[in-house]
Amino acid sequence: MTTAAPAASGITAPARGTIERVVRRNAWGMSLLGFLALLLVLTKLIHPGYGAADLENLARASIVLGLAASAQAIVVIAGGIDLSIGAIIALTNVTAAVLMAQTDETGAIAVVAGVLLLGLAIGAINGILVVATRVADIIVTLATSFIWSGCALLVLSRPGGGAATWLRDVVDGSIVVDWLPKALIVLLVVVGIVWLPLRRSRTGLALYAVGSHRLAAFRSGVNVNQTKILSYMLCGLFAAAGGLALTASTGIGTPTTGTYTLAAVAAIVLGGVSLAGGQGGLLGPIVAAFMLALIRVDLVFLGVDPNYSVVVQGVIMVVVVMIGGLITLRRQRT
Repeated sequence: MTTAAPAASGITAPARGTIERVVRRNAWGMSLLGFLALLLVLTKLIHPGYGAADLENLARASIVLGLAASAQAIVVIAGGIDLSIGAIIALTNVTAAVLMAQTDETGAIAVVAGVLLLGLAIGAINGILVVATRVADIIVTLATSFIWSGCALLVLSRPGGGAATWLRDVVDGSIVVDWLPKALIVLLVVVGIVWLPLRRSRTGLALYAVGSHRLAAFRSGVNVNQTKILSYMLCGLFAAAGGLALTASTGIGTPTTGTYTLAAVAAIVLGGVSLAGGQGGLLGPIVAAFMLALIRVDLVFLGVDPNYSVVVQGVIMVVVVMIGGLITLRRQRT
């Protein structure tokens, strides 16, 4: 009686099947990581002096967009969209900066907690308005974006305020090795703490179910309205984290919304999140956020006029969003 010889690779069939499922599930995100690596190599060729300090600057510049993209991704996965993310970032940014300028290092901890709660509250208001009025998400959040932008100007009419030293140290510099920026670790930890436990929970599955087919989710016992509100609350939480990251990286508050809303939409589409909902994750959008930031850096190294650089970034965002929209329409027709 003979026994089957073990596989030459030393990997059992069940383990191989698990690996294949993981690879298929994260194929797009892994492809983006490969493309980001190629962009880094290209950046090094364009500017041989590009080093660890530049990578730290890239991480600090990308952390806010990474959190904004994570916020937008959760809402879009649940079948909605939020055009007020940039305004929420601005409001939480100036709120944190004003309060931290008036308190000590220990009091700044309470400020951080309060700002995160503010983000949850703003997200809840957005979600309740969407559910209660039954008006399209894009219209409701466009309207509330003006409200939150106005509130940001009321809190701080021009750039100012401050940031706690420990908060700035959280995103400044590297950890363990020179090529591992703190800002990148903070981004991954913040997203991981919230998203990884949620992704496989009943609540996370409900987000995907509502985004995939709202009626089917309702018939399966999912509380659709509650899930929608929760998606906006999580969006507000991540946007508030983005506001705190902006305070930490700049050291001040700025009451303008910037381009975070549009850039976040471009990042999630590039990151593999379907605008039709129910598909995607947060890894792809985060990698896409770094790609968009690195493209901007490369344009600077190539000597492109800053004005043209903004135009190129805008074109990239528009093309990405259009491609995502066309893919969504094609899926809906089929």
